[in-house]
Amino acid sequence: MSDGIFVSQGKNAQLNITATTVVQQGANSGFSGAPLGRAQRVSVIVAGTTAGGVFDSATAAGAVAAAQLAAIPNVVGTYLVDMPFFKGLCVVPGTGQTLAISYD
Repeated sequence: MSDGIFVSQGKNAQLNITATTVVQQGANSGFSGAPLGRAQRVSVIVAGTTAGGVFDSATAAGAVAAAQLAAIPNVVGTYLVDMPFFKGLCVVPGTGQTLAISYD
């Protein structure tokens, strides 16, 4: 790329997510430091009946609306998230959903 912009593609992945999953835990206690990583893309493999979400949380209990990075629709496809996370990365699939996520 001649303009010097690098678009990260996500060098890590978690596949076959069918239940709430903490993909990466972090040590940052808040938003004061550098991000732990970046959620890149979510693929909806099985649509399910309700939407899911991606959260900036190191625990399943912390996956609340205030920590939500993205809503994941219950439609098969791949969705760009491209959001930094500071506390951890938690994926909560909707009812019947099967998801995959790439992240850095």
